[in-house]
Amino acid sequence: MPAQTPSHISASTISVWLTTADQSQLLQAQSETPAFSLMQSEPAQIVIDPQQRLQTIEGFGFSLTGGSALLLSRLPQSARQALLKELFSTAGIGISFLRLSIGASDLSERSFSYNDLSAGESDFELAQFDLQAGDRELVSLLLEILAINPDIKIIATPWSAPCWMKTNQAWVGGSLNSECRGVYAQYFANYLLAMREQGIAIHAITPQNEPQNHKNDPSMVMTAEEQADFVKNHLGPTLASNGLGDVEILCWDHNCDVTEFTLSVFADSEASHYLSGSAWHLYGGDIAVLSDIHQAHPEQKLYFTEQWVGNDGQFGGDLMWHIRNVLIGATRNWCNIVLEWNLASDPNCCPHTPGGEARCVGALTVDGERISRNVAYYIIAHAAKWVRPGSVRIHSTDNVLPNVAFLTPDDEIVLIALNDGPENKMVTIGYGGQSATLTLPAGSVASCVWLRNS
Repeated sequence: MPAQTPSHISASTISVWLTTADQSQLLQAQSETPAFSLMQSEPAQIVIDPQQRLQTIEGFGFSLTGGSALLLSRLPQSARQALLKELFSTAGIGISFLRLSIGASDLSERSFSYNDLSAGESDFELAQFDLQAGDRELVSLLLEILAINPDIKIIATPWSAPCWMKTNQAWVGGSLNSECRGVYAQYFANYLLAMREQGIAIHAITPQNEPQNHKNDPSMVMTAEEQADFVKNHLGPTLASNGLGDVEILCWDHNCDVTEFTLSVFADSEASHYLSGSAWHLYGGDIAVLSDIHQAHPEQKLYFTEQWVGNDGQFGGDLMWHIRNVLIGATRNWCNIVLEWNLASDPNCCPHTPGGEARCVGALTVDGERISRNVAYYIIAHAAKWVRPGSVRIHSTDNVLPNVAFLTPDDEIVLIALNDGPENKMVTIGYGGQSATLTLPAGSVASCVWLRNS
């Protein structure tokens, strides 16, 4: 359940919310509030400096897959509304960013696009484009979410082009036919315009989910050269000519073990003219490489758009790894958003396509009318509830415990700190010439909130 916020946050004391690996505390407000006092003789172990301001935070959240929308839509209206308010209002955990698939993802019931044809047919005029070709519950659920949080931002990405546009004429693998790059760009525009007609504004897109993944169902391969050409000669100009120039385009949308793709696309000045940044997952590589990308191209944003939780994991181990590498790791390495993967699944990790990933645990498990909150729910909640859009990451030292700090639009300091060791840890927080001592239990994450000194 969502954490309860005290009636006031003070500048002299720290309000703390804790989640532990053993699940004895789940986003639990702590009764003891550490107090700041004049700096002690021993130096502080975590020093926070709000004068050193880094990247702006745009939000935290999940992918709203077609399967998620299907499961949530089946809940009775009153139960669904209560759950959506818990998820998307600031009285709940305050999810502020969502990711959608353009057409099917592998967590849809089946592979589809918005322009499917019989074998051997083509439709370069996109006369048969149909936003309701699949995942039919998505639009209506999004409208319910927007009624609760009209400011939520959305990024959308395709897992595959329509089969008739692909070299192998199939859902799995293959690449985009070069002669279909123009019509595929218009396919993006048609999607964005159709969503706007429904009252849903898409903030950003990526040209392809995991462009080096040829095994997923659906999937499509795209090289850096192909993506640069598609962006500069087709997608960017087509969005502009359709009045969609305000929709941001980010390249890549794959793992941290390959940086050459992104750097190659950025090196193309005509392509980078249309780009706002790059998007990343962490199924391979080290999150620290994103600082290298930022250093090379500080003008380009970094979005962390996906990390899954598998059904072979354990709550405690997943909590520790994701907080360290995804929540803290991505933000300390310049990401503007952090999204975990799937918002909801059933107890059998369904729905998914026949060849899609069959082990994805949702942030929620929806079992009929029963709702279970899983580890990803708490990972995102520890940031989303307090680090609201428009917050800025600020300097904090991290030589003792993994941590990240933010200054919010409400003039609050938020420190997220992790103790993934086997023993309790007492740590001194230094801020504004004062210090406070916080004890973190073994295997725990804390969100610490206090008002900035006036």
